[in-house]
Order: sequence, then C-alpha cells, then structure tokens
Amino acid sequence: MLIKRPRGWEIKEARATPEAVFHDRRRVAQALGLGSILAGIGEFGALGSALADEADPSAGLYPAKQNPAYTVAMPLTPEDIATKYNNFYEFGSHKQIASAAQELKTRPWTVKIEGMVEKPMEVGIDNLLKAMPLEERLYRHRCVEAWSMKVPWSGFALKALVDYAKPLGSAKYLEMYTFVDVKMAPGQRSFWYPWPYVDGLTMAEATSEMAFIATGLYGKPIHKQNGAPLRLAVPWKYGFKSVKSIVRFAFTDKRPKGFWEQLQASEYGFWANVNPEVPHPRWSQAQETDIGTQEKIPTLLFNGYAEQVAGIYKGLEKERLWA
Repeated sequence: MLIKRPRGWEIKEARATPEAVFHDRRRVAQALGLGSILAGIGEFGALGSALADEADPSAGLYPAKQNPAYTVAMPLTPEDIATKYNNFYEFGSHKQIASAAQELKTRPWTVKIEGMVEKPMEVGIDNLLKAMPLEERLYRHRCVEAWSMKVPWSGFALKALVDYAKPLGSAKYLEMYTFVDVKMAPGQRSFWYPWPYVDGLTMAEATSEMAFIATGLYGKPIHKQNGAPLRLAVPWKYGFKSVKSIVRFAFTDKRPKGFWEQLQASEYGFWANVNPEVPHPRWSQAQETDIGTQEKIPTLLFNGYAEQVAGIYKGLEKERLWA
C-alpha cells in the first residue's frame, strides 16, 4: 500500500482556497476579513489595476501552469497587499515604493551570463523566457525583518538557467546582480550603499529543486516593485538573498559578498537560512507576522523546507549558516 507523506509546507486539499476565489483578489480579501485593511491603503487599488493593465511583451506566457509539487498553507496573501509592501532600496528605504518603482523600465532588458562558463553570452529577456520552461509555484516568503507572505510565483527553476549557462566544473558559486541606473532609480544616489545590489549562492544551492527565478506573480508578469522582469526566489532563506531585477549572472570560484553582508556582516551573512532558534542581533526570529492576516505565527526551520534543502548543508557544521 502506497502511503503519501505530505511535504512540510503542504496542507490538505480541503483547506486550500478554491481556485476561483484565489484568482479573484477582492473575494480573497473578503474571505480574510481584510476589507478595511485594503481600504486603508488608499490609492493602491487604482495602482494595482494600472499594473494589471500595463502592456508587457511576455503577458501571453501567463498564467503559467501550476506545479502541484509546490504548495503552501492557504490562504495566499492578497495581491493588493503583497504588491504594496515591498523592499526595493533602489527606489527608497521604506516599504511603500510601489509608485516610485513604476519608473523601472523593463524593455529593452539584457541579461549577461559570464564568468566561469563555456561561453559568455548576452540574451534579451524575452528570448530567455522563451528558452525556459515556465511554471507556477506557491511559495512562502520570509523576511529577516520577521514578516512573511505566501505568493504564487511564476518562472523557472534556477537549475534550468544553470544548465543553459553551461558553467565550468571549477565554478563553485553563482553571483547575481541588480541593474544600476541612478536616473531611473533615485535610491541608487545614496552613496553609503554598495551598489549594485549583489548576492550569491553556492552551486549546490543554485541547483536545488527549490531555487527559482521568478518572472511572474499572481498569474501575470511580475510587478515592477516585486523585482521585474526577473528575480531570485529561494524560499528557505531570508528575503534579502532574493536579488531583484537581475541583469547579470556570474559563475565564480570565490564566495560572493552580498549587498547587506557588505553593510553589516554580523547581521546579514552569506548563508541566511531561516532558523527560528537563532535571533537577529536586534530581534527574535521565533515568530513572524503574516502581512495578509497580521497574524503572528511560529517561524519554521528553513521556512518549512527543511526536508528539501537541509541536506545541502551536511558537512558545513562549522559554517555560520544563519543570518
């Protein structure tokens, strides 16, 4: 007799939000009792509609088919909230940067693949999207600031891009870089930050089944404030590892030093794996606040993905594996 053991983040189908409700964000909000919260965020209703209606050359690729292997404890965070509450320091050091981020120009957009690869290349974003197998995954997202959300990312496995890049066997790490354009992104005029935003993964992490490049969100092209046109999503790590608006992938044999690690290595390390038992120097990581419901919930080891990723870190017990 075959017994199916649910994965750490899965729930019973009966508890999941019905598909028709999921694709209707206002009904989701009502189901969560969030009407007053959404009303309180003012102009974002109009902004959200404008974003949905904005022309995008890749719009026909969405919604991507959902991969049933990757689900979350429902309900998902309503789109109006997940696309309003964002970190994107290129456009400001606060969370309400959705309007400012509309200055981001995502076409033309060229992605460089270089470093320790068989052949360095440049590829336009739309050609890259056509070359990758797109799918939708429902992932938990945990910020080091102790808030979380559950969203439907669309995109492709980072391993697919690694295979596409054909790195040399001597490559040990993958670096990812955000754009630099001070005219478009006023936050980059802040000289005390180490622009461009950069972070990286080991090759083992980059080729994990969970590592994902997000190009879409809520069944359409990813919103600008969420990291258009492509961003990293590594759900077992704190969100500062998830580089937005990527323009460069570089394979190297030297460990990258990320944006926040350069600023404050004692608080934001290279590994940044979620661990509720290891507090941030200035706050506990034992709990998190769901930004959709405002409910405080216990934080899970590796954000609930230990079954899938804990094996990556065997033999690294002497490393400081947490942020």
